[in-house]
Amino acid sequence: MQFTFNPTIPEDKDITIVSLVPEQEQSFVQLKDNGQKILSIGVKDVEKINRRKLILLTRQAVALARSHRAAKIAFEFSDFTFPKLRMTDEDKAEVIATNMEMANFEFTKYRTEPEEGWSFVTDIIVVTSKASNIKKSFEKGQIIGQEVNASRALATNPGDEMTPKMLAESAKKAVEGLNVKVEVLGEKEMKKLGMGGVLGVGQGSDAESQFIILEYMAGKKSEKPIVLAGKGVTFDTGGLNIKPGDHMYEMHMDMSGGAAVIHAIVAAAKLKLKKNVVAIVPAVENMPSGSSYHPGDILKSMSGKTIEVINTDAEGRVILSDALTYSERYEPRLVVDVATLTGSAIAALGPRASAIFTRDEKLETTLRKLGEESGDYVWPLPMWEEYEEGVKGTFGDVANSGKSRYGGAIDGAMFLQQFAQNLPSWVHIDIAPRMTTIEGEFLSKGSAGAPIRLLTKLIEKY
Repeated sequence: MQFTFNPTIPEDKDITIVSLVPEQEQSFVQLKDNGQKILSIGVKDVEKINRRKLILLTRQAVALARSHRAAKIAFEFSDFTFPKLRMTDEDKAEVIATNMEMANFEFTKYRTEPEEGWSFVTDIIVVTSKASNIKKSFEKGQIIGQEVNASRALATNPGDEMTPKMLAESAKKAVEGLNVKVEVLGEKEMKKLGMGGVLGVGQGSDAESQFIILEYMAGKKSEKPIVLAGKGVTFDTGGLNIKPGDHMYEMHMDMSGGAAVIHAIVAAAKLKLKKNVVAIVPAVENMPSGSSYHPGDILKSMSGKTIEVINTDAEGRVILSDALTYSERYEPRLVVDVATLTGSAIAALGPRASAIFTRDEKLETTLRKLGEESGDYVWPLPMWEEYEEGVKGTFGDVANSGKSRYGGAIDGAMFLQQFAQNLPSWVHIDIAPRMTTIEGEFLSKGSAGAPIRLLTKLIEKY
């Protein structure tokens, strides 16, 4: 998709005008005298338009254009000016570009193209006299949107096309030509490091586990890096505690956290942010077989702490335990782990926000603020010391499942906290609620690409 800028709307029948119409409830189509089509989107309550609604309006514009097979569209930048929308033109331009890119994505890799072709917007003309002020913001927003879409494509790939080794190759390909160093550890290297968590979860699969490390060091040498650790379970059957069939269908997207941190670091590199960032992805398949790890097994993690396996389907936290320990070697100023960790987070928050867990109140406030700015909304859940009792092991140091059926998202966070105690600042983001898109947000089905927009803002501003 290409953005260009023009002071007036071109008189061209091949260009469809998309217009926001205040105080109208319905969307409708009109034809100008010259035969040019106008797609009008009704904006009923202009006084209520905030940043959240702006995001949806922007996506709706592209979704409507696609539904009318309008490949080339034009819109007035001033249409997106509302009385209570307190945003600079630059900020608004970035949000518009990001979300237009996101709305223009659809995962068609394995579908036969219809005779009439796919319906995508290829060209967008932004009608404005402020092109010199907002062009760079459009370029920035487009890069972020493109990396969100790249993550969505990566995560939506079926499990047979995204094994741990394939994920490692995808990470290498994603950073080609960028100032990003890639290292991939195989099972022999992980065994030498004592990564019993990753190796234990992956031992039931014929696909070799991988430990993917991406380093983008564009900041001052004296600046300690931010480390992003993403859960990379390329397919999760639940292991010997096998999932019911209707809960297994989308588990090729259980590596969404890994896809997110890979493309967040790619976004940082493409934006040339002057920061030091590391992305770590422990990548495994969790499969039932004669060699699978069992309930009751005791795994020795890289940290030296032992993990008592209560449930083989609570595997994401187990592999992330080694990732958190490995992150210590970078002496990071902040570690963020990202994972589709628990169904309990979905039960707690529904499908519109990811859960965040941290004992750093300043960081929590920052993440909530940046979540609102980016559109990757987050909400905190507690990490009181009393919850630690729930993850104490009987025969090992830490149990990978809580002692109650309630508060599972908190149990997952408290488990990870046991391996983050040496870190100066740490936050866990449970993106299970935002693994897939939902009706009404004008995005195609499949991975939602959370929380790349949030991570990019965090890298930029933290």
